[in-house]
Amino acid sequence: MPSPAQDNTEDPVLTSAAAARLLGVAVSTTQLWLESGALPSWKTPGGHRRVRLSAVMKLLEDRARGRQPGERGQPLSPPAQQDAPLLDAGAARPHPLPLDEAARLAAVDASQLFDTPPETVFDRLTWLATQVTECPIALITMLGAQRQWFKSRIGVEFTETPRSWAFCNHAILQDGPFMVEDAQQDPRFADNPLVTGETHIRFYSGITLRDAGGQALGTLCVLDREPRRLRDRELKALAELAAIASEELARRT
Repeated sequence: MPSPAQDNTEDPVLTSAAAARLLGVAVSTTQLWLESGALPSWKTPGGHRRVRLSAVMKLLEDRARGRQPGERGQPLSPPAQQDAPLLDAGAARPHPLPLDEAARLAAVDASQLFDTPPETVFDRLTWLATQVTECPIALITMLGAQRQWFKSRIGVEFTETPRSWAFCNHAILQDGPFMVEDAQQDPRFADNPLVTGETHIRFYSGITLRDAGGQALGTLCVLDREPRRLRDRELKALAELAAIASEELARRT
């Protein structure tokens, strides 16, 4: 049987900082869970904690059920130390996951894009997306375990949402464009806080962005506050911009 430290491409080893990003909590919180044994780990010869991705995924499942780390009994409230998203997540919302979600999350972490400063190369693409589709909102999104974070954004002030709010959860399951013509009439999104709240999203169209290994990191998407449908030439232009964004991501991974 391999030792915990041996490499396993199907269940990669993570640092405490990488685990914290996937869990959506502070590094200090993750370190407490590692030291207490709530998140199984081991120490390297240099004294650094390491953890398997499978252990992080198990903890995410427990937290989704309302259990505190280390507890296996009745659901409890989340730990006080966890970081709050910029928008209140409220109750967890069901959303689809890719079959290779563990590998996808490892690729998201390896990209090291989360919480990085804005970059002109991506901001130009979102601006062009608004121009070619005449949509007021365009985003380049990254989908972590619990957060949808915007690498680039036009038309919204907030920089992230809970993962469970993301229309992009559906988009990354497809190779081509994913479009929602009227979110209020779509049972998958009618009660979504982005639809019912002050953002008032009615239309969405997104195309998956992939790294060099083909893993879905997020999307280039456009949104509107009115129902609509993109014309073929608009979809083609959006796909070309998404291809440019994916090529940029591939050069970094």
